[in-house]
Amino acid sequence: MHRRSCLALLAFAALSPAPALAADAPALLLAQVYRPGLPLGDYWVSEKYDGVRGFWDGRTLRTRGGERVAAPAWFTAGWPDMPMDGELWAGRGRFSHAQSTVRQQQHDDAAWRQMRFMVFDLPAQGGPFDQRLPALNALVARIGQPWVQAVPQRRVASDAALQALLRHTVRAGGEGLMLHRGASLYRAGRSDDLVKVKTHEDTEARVVAHLPGKGRHAGRMGALLVEMPSGQRFRLGAGFSDTDREHPPPVGSWVTYRFRGTHEGGRPRFASFVRLREDMPAQ
Repeated sequence: MHRRSCLALLAFAALSPAPALAADAPALLLAQVYRPGLPLGDYWVSEKYDGVRGFWDGRTLRTRGGERVAAPAWFTAGWPDMPMDGELWAGRGRFSHAQSTVRQQQHDDAAWRQMRFMVFDLPAQGGPFDQRLPALNALVARIGQPWVQAVPQRRVASDAALQALLRHTVRAGGEGLMLHRGASLYRAGRSDDLVKVKTHEDTEARVVAHLPGKGRHAGRMGALLVEMPSGQRFRLGAGFSDTDREHPPPVGSWVTYRFRGTHEGGRPRFASFVRLREDMPAQ
């Protein structure tokens, strides 16, 4: 291994509490929710891809939850020993395909032919994102595989321009936008270094229990009792199809829900189920 690559891996190891094992989650940079007033001139802007977070640690491709991804050998052939952070993406409006493909223990070659790895950061590169970005573009160019792509980044001058770009992206089938602070180092955890911009808010919670339904839903799940990362629990009863209620997400699994603001105590307002997060391991 080249001396530079060794130094890069050592630098990344300093970001993580321990080497990634099968059940270990990588120490990833996570996004806050956009709020007006952020100094937009400090940020790069890109599309938010609706896929599965993928992390290449230099040897193995893993999910956000630390599970090993059984990608075909050709998909990662020739990838560098430099860690890459990105999104395993099947295209706009195709989250289900991306999730089911990534979750398969035995890869489906035809399904993987429709996948892309959209690289948006190099955690071990060092330096601010302004410097990591050209290094990322150069690395992806050297890989030279059409399914490995550098996420396009741009600048916007104002909140009005940002909202116009958001509307254009959503109308075209995109999920939203991401803001990445140009002066930021790669630091694990949630901060304003990375910000998501969407037409609605959404996040994840863990399923604690299935609550029985009443009336039309008698005999099947009426709501989920879910727990937020903060430990606060609430009932999630909206957004489910009849199939979801007959076969609800397992206890211990993670689900994504959509909401509009929070109550004074921190519970989400108008929470609605979106989907099961199969890329996050059950607890």
